[in-house]
Amino acid sequence: MPVTGSKISVRVSLSGFCFRLGGEETTLSPWLGPEKLFTAREFQTPYDEVEISLLTPKVALVPELFFDASEARSALSEVVVIEETDKVGYIPVPEYGAVLVYSNSIDESLSRVISQTVFLKGGSSVEVIPEMFYVLRDLSRCTEHNRIVASYHDGYLYLAIAQDSALKLCNVFEAVDFTTAEYFIFLCLKNLQLNPEMSTITFRTPLGEPERMSLYRYFKAVEEI
Repeated sequence: MPVTGSKISVRVSLSGFCFRLGGEETTLSPWLGPEKLFTAREFQTPYDEVEISLLTPKVALVPELFFDASEARSALSEVVVIEETDKVGYIPVPEYGAVLVYSNSIDESLSRVISQTVFLKGGSSVEVIPEMFYVLRDLSRCTEHNRIVASYHDGYLYLAIAQDSALKLCNVFEAVDFTTAEYFIFLCLKNLQLNPEMSTITFRTPLGEPERMSLYRYFKAVEEI
């Protein structure tokens, strides 16, 4: 029997996917391989709300005042390497007066297959959005003064930090392992003069027990959403 629910949020990487059902009280699934796509019973029913994000490192946050849609490709190419065949898109992030420019062209097809598998009630599909957009969005869902949201998988850390409504950092770091990802997290906190012992860090991707316990050594709390 397929499961029922009002919302599903799927996060996709080069090597697999994870998902979260329903509201805040549900748990995040572990990372699953592509072979699990067509047997996951959670994907066999339509939902009232569907989110599909791709962990693409090809992103750049541009201040709204300086953004020109005709120059989106040029703006992205200034911070990441993009190929001539890469498709470039953009999405407004009005809460921070910015526009997220991105490319989902990272030599994967899993996100496109999932978008053609998981449907809204009524039968329509949803657009695949870069993970960084949701990392930024979820900053506003944090209730503390120091707001830290991250995702990590396949050698990249996606990190955004704000103090109340003021965005302090939005970046993607190449991190071969989680220890390196932690290094970048603490480096950013040090540069911003933020105390991890007074802060909660929130991850949108599942953490293994060693990763979770390592973070608990430094942070007041560790959450997964």
